[in-house]
Amino acid sequence: MKRTIEEHAKRLKLSWIREHYHEVEASSHEEFLFKLFEQEIQQREERKLDLLIRQSSLPDISGRQFDWNGIHLNSELSKEDVLAGRFIERKENLILYGGVGVGKTLLASLCGWNAIHQAQQKVRFYTVAQLVNQLLEANSKGTLGKLYKQIESLDLLILDELGYVPLHKQGAELLFQVLNLCYEQRSVIVTTNLQFGQWNHIFGDPILTEAFIDRLIHYSHLLVFNRESFRHKESLLNR
Repeated sequence: MKRTIEEHAKRLKLSWIREHYHEVEASSHEEFLFKLFEQEIQQREERKLDLLIRQSSLPDISGRQFDWNGIHLNSELSKEDVLAGRFIERKENLILYGGVGVGKTLLASLCGWNAIHQAQQKVRFYTVAQLVNQLLEANSKGTLGKLYKQIESLDLLILDELGYVPLHKQGAELLFQVLNLCYEQRSVIVTTNLQFGQWNHIFGDPILTEAFIDRLIHYSHLLVFNRESFRHKESLLNR
């Protein structure tokens, strides 16, 4: 009988039950079955969560505290909307604008972690340079469609450090196609240290720049980080 239970559990892909069913104690058949299924579901949820975290490529922000001081939100968005991911449910975008070291990446990452842990949503974190390099490589190998499908499966795409590196024409065009895939279908968080009027320096083409901004700001919220660099402040304190 033991072998039969293990074989059936294996065929049904009930891995926890197959390995641990003999450890479960219960006072009735119903309680025994309930505990088996409860543990199997819990293990599957944990495995799914681990997979979502690995696939997200989010920075490790464990132990770091986020301070809202000096951050200005528009009147339609609250801190709770940001942290609870309500903008993701509405397929809206966030644009985090401010200087270097003010916490833009930290807040974007926090949104990503919350989306995974609170709603098991699919998240992917890229620096803009990383994504553009992947797009160019996929385009040269003929696997661009596969990369686009991965992006289409997301609930939230995080694009970090827009404006730090100017883009070549083909890279800028491919990045625009990614934004097109996300438009009205999934949420995007962009962190940038440049005002919109300076984005032409990134894309090198005023028409493409205008089209990119137009797609991004539609259904979006701007968060302005009007404060000093934490890294600069820590450096001064250490001195």
